[in-house]
Amino acid sequence: MVARLNPYLNFDGNAREAMEYYHTVFGGSLDVNTFGDFGAPDEALKDKIMHSQLEADNGFVLMGADLAPGMDFRPGNTITVSLSGDDADALRGYWGKLADGGTVLTALEKQMWGDEFGMCLDRFGVQWLVNISQPQS
Repeated sequence: MVARLNPYLNFDGNAREAMEYYHTVFGGSLDVNTFGDFGAPDEALKDKIMHSQLEADNGFVLMGADLAPGMDFRPGNTITVSLSGDDADALRGYWGKLADGGTVLTALEKQMWGDEFGMCLDRFGVQWLVNISQPQS
């Protein structure tokens, strides 16, 4: 079982351009998914990036997305720490400790893409994402 910690960058509508640029910098493989790919009904979001992941050949992992409507873009709030993998027990344990004394922004529960996902601010104001991958069928 695996758990991974990496930076998650937030963008103000130019996530595709930014992640393609980082792809030229670090190489490797880049996967990009739009809100439309996951069935979001809002036409304004259809082509915005819901999630992208760059995995460089040297092991670097960089994730990024466009901020959803209602989320304020301010320099300084453009990075989040992501914990992801398939080690559900470990990831739920991290989630519990990080959320304790903090603010849960999205409850850790099954999402439309099939994984368990949650978002919180820890007691120090650091934003965390936890994604527990589900077995692929």
